[in-house]
Amino acid sequence: MEEQSNYKSRETNPIGIFDSGYGGLTVLSEIKTLMPEYDYIYLGDNARAPYGSRSFERVYQFTLEAVKWFFRQGCHLVILACNTASAKALRTIQQVDLPQLDPSRRVLGVIRPTAESVSTLSESGHIGILGTEGTIRSGSYELEIKKLYPDVTVTGESCPMWVPLVENREYDKPGADYFVQQHLGRILEKDPLIDTIILGCTHYPLLTEKITRYLPENVKIISQGKYVAESLKNYLQRHPEMDRNCTKNGNMYYFTTDSAERFGQQASIFLNEQVAALQTNLE
Repeated sequence: MEEQSNYKSRETNPIGIFDSGYGGLTVLSEIKTLMPEYDYIYLGDNARAPYGSRSFERVYQFTLEAVKWFFRQGCHLVILACNTASAKALRTIQQVDLPQLDPSRRVLGVIRPTAESVSTLSESGHIGILGTEGTIRSGSYELEIKKLYPDVTVTGESCPMWVPLVENREYDKPGADYFVQQHLGRILEKDPLIDTIILGCTHYPLLTEKITRYLPENVKIISQGKYVAESLKNYLQRHPEMDRNCTKNGNMYYFTTDSAERFGQQASIFLNEQVAALQTNLE
């Protein structure tokens, strides 16, 4: 099945949404809800997921390949709806690669918009970050938050079992309680003054019910999708030249580097609807 014949035309310039797998669909869902008029194309690099435990060099290589793929599809704006890619690859792509590839195009991440939300939610100035091993080890959230709010205390906790729980549809089962309680206990033990926790992985919103159950009532949870969507809308309002480059026909396209059939099945976990995807290669 030719991917060009299924969606691509000269008049289609969708906003690209990238993730190593399925988690970015939670961000896409919020973006589509806020801005349904735009065209979107989602790519999951499922054949090489997860990115969380991979090296900086490998994540950068994979993410750059994806960005080039989006540009070939006509995207002028690409959102890295993947915390690991945002943490390990975004800055280099923005500063080194974009000026050579096409200075008029933009690649944005999910960490900065999430970090900006901290000031309105935290009263104690103590923030917790729950994420993959790669995101926590990178220190990207702490760096962004400290740039904006130097006096805030940031504490991270990697939760390596949480993504498998979601993708194996165990996130709402009793077996997930142990792993959720374990990591929440650890992060609050590190800093008992935490009153705001950022879900620094796009899979984690599906665990919100269990996370809420094991957190003190005063601790707020920041789920990224809403803040990324609002930030994107604001960005397009401030950059009308980019907004004009994004077509608005309300279309949605899904691609995966792995099995299209499996992608469609798994995507329903995150979107509560059936989707049809196409398989693609990034070369």
